[in-house]
Amino acid sequence: MKHEREGWVRLRSHAVAISACAIAWAAFGTTACSSDSDDDSQGAGGSSTAGSAGSGVGGGAAGGASNNGGTSNNGGASNNGGAGNNGGASNNGGASNNGGASNEGGAAGAAGAAGAGSIWHPAPGTSWQWQLTGTIDTTVDVAMYDIDLFETSQATIDALHAAGRKVVCYFSAGSREDWRPDAGQFQAADYGNDLDGWAGETWLDIRSQNVRNIMKTRLDLAVTKKCDGVEPDNVDGYANDSGFPLTKADQLDFDGFLATEAHARGLSVGLKNSVELAATLVSQFDWALNEECFQYDECGSLASFIAAGKAVFHVEYVDSKGQGQAKLDDVCGDSSVQGFSTLVKLLELDAWRMACP
Repeated sequence: MKHEREGWVRLRSHAVAISACAIAWAAFGTTACSSDSDDDSQGAGGSSTAGSAGSGVGGGAAGGASNNGGTSNNGGASNNGGAGNNGGASNNGGASNNGGASNEGGAAGAAGAAGAGSIWHPAPGTSWQWQLTGTIDTTVDVAMYDIDLFETSQATIDALHAAGRKVVCYFSAGSREDWRPDAGQFQAADYGNDLDGWAGETWLDIRSQNVRNIMKTRLDLAVTKKCDGVEPDNVDGYANDSGFPLTKADQLDFDGFLATEAHARGLSVGLKNSVELAATLVSQFDWALNEECFQYDECGSLASFIAAGKAVFHVEYVDSKGQGQAKLDDVCGDSSVQGFSTLVKLLELDAWRMACP
């Protein structure tokens, strides 16, 4: 069963609840508003790679000059064979690899919403940045950015694509957040108990057709905003006090629904946490994203994704930047996370990051 810790380890952009962003999105279909991020000048995107000489709090993307042999990791000039591998200008091998400049993330490929034939399938070790709060720092040299679906402006997504990055868009699939622009579309019967520790957020009845219709619309929005993939959160209601008699079978059905609908739209989709279901769902999801499996000795449950050649994007949290290097040293050499794309982040999920080399 999933720990009650789920309520506090899943950071989303609650700090910007019921903002002008939501109003602008509802009225115009996009938002350009953002807030200043804390300490971004020392955040992600510095000149040195985390884990290499000169790195540390606020260091640059995992895989800088010395990582994985490329000038810039998973997107550098020489790394893994392409001008911009796994998110560069011609992803997955450059101009001549796997179909040339237009393949899976090239200038004319899945940098925008693409057909199902070009769904992004990140390999183990793919570099990434996860930022759900503050002004998005678009300078981090990584293959993938994971950002908020509703609150990230189209201009930011376009800028990331122009820099050769894949863009994954976050939304909560298993909870109603009362500040989202579509919150009023949920019916009273759709939402149950509050998520412990998250004001304004309640669990959803994932069996509801109305809930599923809303999720389809969110996936449509991801296509409209040219997201390459989606990160549906809170897909473990069956293991929590949701207020509904949800079963494991209900959860598997809902998670499968999300994967099928995402793929039908040409979107890559990740399995968020849900380590108990990972081995069952690995064939339906393109990658996994996990919070604190090292802390809770659960990383072995995600081995099926690595074995299948699918990325595991992994985060361990610290309370302050000063704790970052010690956490990195503790985690990166452990055999349980080998092959993972591991970051150390603050709970705020702002721009600051450190990454295993």
